[in-house]
Amino acid sequence: MDIITLAEVAGNISLIGYGIAALGPGLGIGIVVGKALESTARQPEVAGRLQTLMLIGAAMIELLGLLGFVAFMLAM
Repeated sequence: MDIITLAEVAGNISLIGYGIAALGPGLGIGIVVGKALESTARQPEVAGRLQTLMLIGAAMIELLGLLGFVAFMLAM
């Protein structure tokens, strides 16, 4: 195998790695939203506060996804 073929294989593996890494934030946001809805169903009087906390948590999770994307782009 020459060096060009090895570089192409390494590039494809990093694409697969980023695809797998994107599952984490997706699952995290799903869990956060699901638990917030469950909590709102149990105590509707705190729905506004839960929504604020949920959005802050979703933003943090999304930040992790964006950091993974930036790291992927820098590695290319």
